[in-house]
Amino acid sequence: MNEAKAFLFVVEVVAVLACAFSGFAEAQRKDMDLVGVYVVAFVTAFGGGTLRDILLERRPFFWVEHEAYPIVILAMTLLATPMMRLAQRIVPNPAFVVADAVGLGFFSITGVALSLDSGMSPFVATMMGVVTGVFGGVLRDVLLNEVPMVLRDGRPYAIAAFFGCWLYVLMTRAGVNPALALWSAAAATTAFRLLAWRYDWSIKGSASRDDR
Repeated sequence: MNEAKAFLFVVEVVAVLACAFSGFAEAQRKDMDLVGVYVVAFVTAFGGGTLRDILLERRPFFWVEHEAYPIVILAMTLLATPMMRLAQRIVPNPAFVVADAVGLGFFSITGVALSLDSGMSPFVATMMGVVTGVFGGVLRDVLLNEVPMVLRDGRPYAIAAFFGCWLYVLMTRAGVNPALALWSAAAATTAFRLLAWRYDWSIKGSASRDDR
């Protein structure tokens, strides 16, 4: 595994764990049982990456190639579920918002990086990155019988992913070290989303508050 692939793997691990945590939190908020918690965490963590792999015709799927991912999430479900109800009472809500933003940022950048490596044009690779970043959350919200947050939040979400993906494209075109480009673009996407949430930046007439 060369340096670029090693860093991409680390970024992917961060994204999987962050998205899984977001799924745990939302499933617990709906008072689901262990099976429900695992299913929601699973689709949140792997939904976007699986769609990316389907569109890029990558086999095996990334979570099949790294079977430790679903095993870790299963272990987290069994160990963490009894603690999550307590955590939701003592951990401030922004902690869950941060997890969702980290998952968005890091998954988006893995998507654009892999798409560029597959020979996609910069625009198509960027859109692939956005899809990778948001689709897990879309599946999560559909399972929880809610309008997907990306469609109703009112604050930049997919736009944050779009911005971060283009930043990665421009940095790589400028000859920036691939590892630095990965981390910088992922951090910028996450920061953009968190700033939009913190300061209630709106992309419509009046922001629709959703502080979960």
